[in-house]
Amino acid sequence: MTPHDRLLERLRSHCLSKPGTIEELPFDDRTVVFKVGGKMFCLVDAFEFDGCGMKCHPDRIPELRATYSGVTTGPYLNPKHWNSVHPEPFGDVPWLEFLDLVDHSYDLVWKGLTRKVKLSIGP
Repeated sequence: MTPHDRLLERLRSHCLSKPGTIEELPFDDRTVVFKVGGKMFCLVDAFEFDGCGMKCHPDRIPELRATYSGVTTGPYLNPKHWNSVHPEPFGDVPWLEFLDLVDHSYDLVWKGLTRKVKLSIGP
């Protein structure tokens, strides 16, 4: 297993550990999307992993982009609500901060789900 594969597997495990998370390939055979309640919170190129797209609260985006060169706008993603985040060694975002941003993305999507959807997922 290559370092690329190990990091991708760590990300996959982290995302799938979140309640109600599913993994899909809705766009093509290489873009892995993690969803909760039918809503995306993380997407990644499985063949060329060097980071991923994540939802982010608009108030945090300017600070993150000013702090890390590895936090940028992502292709096809709304720059007001989404970042492309590149963890070490592909960028300068420390791995633990990267995982915190995945959690932040999941939490934002979770908060936006209806009560009915949340109850169908579980406590």
